[in-house]
Amino acid sequence: MKKFGITLLTAFAGGALALGAYKFVENKYDQNMSIEDKQKVYFASNPEKSNMVSSAGSVDFTQAAAEVTPAVVYIRTTYASNSSEGGGSDPFEQMFGQMFGQRMRPQGPQMASGSGVIISPDGYIVTNNHVVAKAEKIQIVTNDHRSFEAKVIGTDPNTDLALIKVNATNLPIVKLGNSDAVRVGEWVLAVGNPFKLNSTVTAGIVSAKGRSIGIIGRDDDEGNPYPVRQQETPSFKKGIESFIQTDAAINPGNSGGALVNTNGELIGINAAIASHTGSYEGYGFAIPINLAKKVLNDIKKYGSVKRGYVGIGFADLSDPEQAKSVNSTKTNGLYVNSVLPGSGALEAGIKEGDIITKVDGNTVYESSDLQERVARLQPGDKINLTVLRNGSEKNFTVTLKADAPSNRTAAVSKSATELFNKLGASFQPLNAAQKAKFHVNGGVLVTQVRQGGVFDNTEIPVGSIITSINRKPINSVDDIDKAITNLKNGMLLITGYYPDGGSFNNMFQVQ
Repeated sequence: MKKFGITLLTAFAGGALALGAYKFVENKYDQNMSIEDKQKVYFASNPEKSNMVSSAGSVDFTQAAAEVTPAVVYIRTTYASNSSEGGGSDPFEQMFGQMFGQRMRPQGPQMASGSGVIISPDGYIVTNNHVVAKAEKIQIVTNDHRSFEAKVIGTDPNTDLALIKVNATNLPIVKLGNSDAVRVGEWVLAVGNPFKLNSTVTAGIVSAKGRSIGIIGRDDDEGNPYPVRQQETPSFKKGIESFIQTDAAINPGNSGGALVNTNGELIGINAAIASHTGSYEGYGFAIPINLAKKVLNDIKKYGSVKRGYVGIGFADLSDPEQAKSVNSTKTNGLYVNSVLPGSGALEAGIKEGDIITKVDGNTVYESSDLQERVARLQPGDKINLTVLRNGSEKNFTVTLKADAPSNRTAAVSKSATELFNKLGASFQPLNAAQKAKFHVNGGVLVTQVRQGGVFDNTEIPVGSIITSINRKPINSVDDIDKAITNLKNGMLLITGYYPDGGSFNNMFQVQ
């Protein structure tokens, strides 16, 4: 009995020590940890959640569904009555109808709904940009019926992704998978909240990979339901698409939800359906998680996406009309029709008339094969391109150049969280060089300005420095939360410096 007591005491002490060490590491390194690092800590502390056995053999999805469902949330958003003026001007709605969320158009504030996936125990949630764009209030409802207000950390309209956050701890999360390993024909589950039916799970297979459907950032003046794909631009302003296509049923409200494999691993974020009616007709599309990882980590770390570009314009030869327009008989690859001055492509030796046949040794069949690969990399990273020139293949190593920052990004009242979203901006603490440049001891850098927000309307651009709000010093996002709490008459005084060094003191009222 004495020996048993000693063993029990030793086990208890060891467990307490391990838990204490985990909490110490979590608190000490939390601010510098990427989302993937946080996932590793989480699953190291919960090993039973990472030892699932594939159910593909018996086609039994119960275990995967049980693991994933608690971490998929219902998102309810509120919009000002003028947020959707012009009816069907939203290209998503023009192309696919009202399938991304139950958008209603009554008088006064409008409501919409969608889904999101918890990817970090401390409240980071991934969803689609179009789910939260221009939203003034974002309410998150978890699978166990808890409700939180969420703030927008940042968005990336070019991939239709957004990172939002709730003030909570010890939340269940979905394990990030590897979308590169996904194979056509394998079973997958779609988890979300279609038609406001919380925690719905549907099953299907992967129908195709690398799909480009021309929905993100397209110009659609005629409102055609299936537009001809336009030429890509070097900076990818037309959107980055390399969707996983599935026949798992996806309906209005599923946007931002999880596409998982039978191991319960997140392989994609559901984003769109191909439909004439606005409801499921057989095909859904998800953003690959390997692309999402880079975007989300950039948003968390920098407040915006650091995107590099090759510096070429090209025609996709998988499109017969484009192939004909450049007199090419090839049916795959990318015909280079322009090379930007000063670009990595020009410096590497890429020329007009070259046909890109491989990227990092992988065959290029269409534009998405190059786009997704480049979109995962940072400025300064290198990419290997194989081109066909004068009948023979040549290899070139291209160093990606930084894409110019843009104020043309999609945006996202009266709690601090709602007011934060209404500001319509993302922020990053200043580093030593930035403090020296602006001769300040503290502040935050504006890394993103979203259309329709306060910063957009008052013309505070990307690259500006915010030093105080309502005369309270600002050095972090938390400082902003505190400064906009309990506003008097809704008035905000924002002090800082424009990118060129000029100072500003902007006073305005938040409705």
